[in-house]
Amino acid sequence: MRIGLALPQYDYSVPGESPLRFSTVAEHARRAEDLGIESLWLSDHLFLDLAKYGGGPTRYGVFEPIATLAALAGVVHRARLGTLVLCEALRPPAVLAKALATLDRLTGGHLDVGMGAGWYEPEYAAIGLEMPPPGVRVQRLREAAEIVGGLLGGEPLTYDGTYHTTHHAILTPPALQVPRPPLFIGGKGDRVIRTAVESADGWNTCWVWTPDAYRERLTVFDVACDEAGRDPGQVWRSLGLYALAGEDERDLARRFERLRAATPPGVLDGVSLDDWRVGRLVGTVEQVRDQRDEWAALGVETIILGVGALPFQVGALDDVELLAEALVGTGEGPG
Repeated sequence: MRIGLALPQYDYSVPGESPLRFSTVAEHARRAEDLGIESLWLSDHLFLDLAKYGGGPTRYGVFEPIATLAALAGVVHRARLGTLVLCEALRPPAVLAKALATLDRLTGGHLDVGMGAGWYEPEYAAIGLEMPPPGVRVQRLREAAEIVGGLLGGEPLTYDGTYHTTHHAILTPPALQVPRPPLFIGGKGDRVIRTAVESADGWNTCWVWTPDAYRERLTVFDVACDEAGRDPGQVWRSLGLYALAGEDERDLARRFERLRAATPPGVLDGVSLDDWRVGRLVGTVEQVRDQRDEWAALGVETIILGVGALPFQVGALDDVELLAEALVGTGEGPG
């Protein structure tokens, strides 16, 4: 099992710091690498409000992921750097592939590429686009992933899709990793899972999952693999989970109350620790180790820790340290 960390990225990500400073992002990245965490992740939004998570309509600023990962390439040297996940609508796929090939070189061949269909309607409006219905978004994602994956493979590509095309495009210089940087698709719907199996190297989903709910999605995954003629064991599966550990139950309760105080209003209001544990990697050190092992038994190869109550929030750096102490070990995976 490999362990990754969702880095602080938004102006709500770190208590008492808004706007977020790059030096803070870099500090978390360096500390995570020192702790043995194997991958570091950023998301892809132009801004984000917290209404979906129970918070208010305030729009929070965010560091752009490709530029920020390029800067982090000079900060960390062993950890892999990844996108969780790039929104199809924000960049033409051939141009995106060019940026990613450069980024793979800047990271020394340590890049993982996640792509997604997009879900946040306000950012579509902000760039003058109407958000397409789900089926169209997934088809656009499929075409974009096939273009990005094809170009990152290093050969000239001509692609004639409904929404995206290329004409004898090639990346020079190419990506450093051979045959290409690992490419995965993020999401949980049936069509997204089929796209991941048919057009990418892996599948990811985030941030609240019980093993039973995940098993239900695995039935769709297994059928998709069977229909595509792929061995399920050859499709990289990563899972993002909100996470919090305590030395014991009392320490866990203390850390949860600290997280509540650090989280924007509305998100954890009226939520008990017992309620919040459900679908999250939460418990004593021994309990989170047992949960990690249960996810490994379900075929999850990488767990990406969201050490907060919101995406890419880090409630406290010592929460990351205790989770790393509990979970980090040797494991095999892509790249």
